[in-house]
Amino acid sequence: MARRRVTKRSKVRDRPSARTLPMTARSVVAAPVDRASSNPATASDADEPQALVASFWIDSGDELGEPYSISVRFHGRHAAAHGTPRHDEEFTRDESVDGIVPGSGRVSITTWVYGIKAGEWTVTGEVIGDSRDRDRVSRSARMTGTRQLARAVWSWRRWSVIDGAETPIATRWALLAPVARQPAVVPGLYFVLAIFGIASALLIQAAILGSGSGSVSVGRALTASAIAITAGLIGAKLWYAVLHPDESIIRGGWAVDGFLIVVPVVAAVTLFQFDLPIGVVLDASTPGIFAAVAIGRVGCFLTGCCAGRCTASRWGIWSSDRRLGARRVPTQLLESGAGLVIGLVTLGLVVGSVVPIPGVTFAAAFAAYAIVRQILLRLRVERRKLARTVSLTGVAAAVVVVVVLVLIAVQGA
Repeated sequence: MARRRVTKRSKVRDRPSARTLPMTARSVVAAPVDRASSNPATASDADEPQALVASFWIDSGDELGEPYSISVRFHGRHAAAHGTPRHDEEFTRDESVDGIVPGSGRVSITTWVYGIKAGEWTVTGEVIGDSRDRDRVSRSARMTGTRQLARAVWSWRRWSVIDGAETPIATRWALLAPVARQPAVVPGLYFVLAIFGIASALLIQAAILGSGSGSVSVGRALTASAIAITAGLIGAKLWYAVLHPDESIIRGGWAVDGFLIVVPVVAAVTLFQFDLPIGVVLDASTPGIFAAVAIGRVGCFLTGCCAGRCTASRWGIWSSDRRLGARRVPTQLLESGAGLVIGLVTLGLVVGSVVPIPGVTFAAAFAAYAIVRQILLRLRVERRKLARTVSLTGVAAAVVVVVVLVLIAVQGA
């Protein structure tokens, strides 16, 4: 567990940071946050909990080599502080950045500091540790004599981090800190696209069932789907809590594995109770399910969750995990593409009535997606959790297929 490092004069609540690495003598200037994304505190909100969000970038170096880590110490001082500052007018904190891949270009770092005085702050920082040998520096460092951290501003047109004006950082209401502007991140977009994906899945299901012989009640099938989706959302939250026991269950994220594993089982059981043909309805639901996967994973990519490993490869795409922005393996977009392909293929199979046995299309699509997911999980940045995640997901996917096929067999008996 990382330790928080705060001076005696600073009792700032912040995120924990990792251990300090061997000392170097590279000074940097911390980058302030984009003023357009911050709301300067006023007299009315000065007493509210405040937070400071800063984004800046560092060159990863142009030499090839193993991923390395740096430790950066930030010091902030309130613009109105005079003489000896009060505890809420000054802070010192350390940030450890792991997994920087040489040759991957610019890397952005975003840091949050909570519990400080409202207003504008001047923030400076210096690299206090580098996991590489002290005398092994990048070519750019040899040219300039130091590695400077500059303010990080994201350019959607260039799809890259660019330099921003060095202006003071304005605090914001602490509850709004998670939606502060960061490089390559659009806060809240995931939920918008997730809702759109679910709505699209239901519409596709209704259209397929409505174009059939009319033997299946579309209304009752959609009711069963709504029940399954609600259970799936609960499953996604609980699944995430199991994989991330140290995080708050309320503020934590959602695990797509929990959703995709709970939904088919609950749907099959509900359809069985409604006396609706399980195989027929699940087959009709399959194209929509994977269309939702394709849409939702784009939201993941643009909000910084489920990020891939950093890479120096040319086919890597610059993205963020909401703290470290870098060229990464685009695992979210790869999964989105897989969902789109599976959705289109199953749409053709279902509409064309190619597969005569009900339920086989769903089972085959789900198994194919589970295999793709096992591969992509190994490319994610969450390497320490992969062994447990991969095995658990694979076993659960197999159980889902078996349960669904058994229910179909029992219903047809």
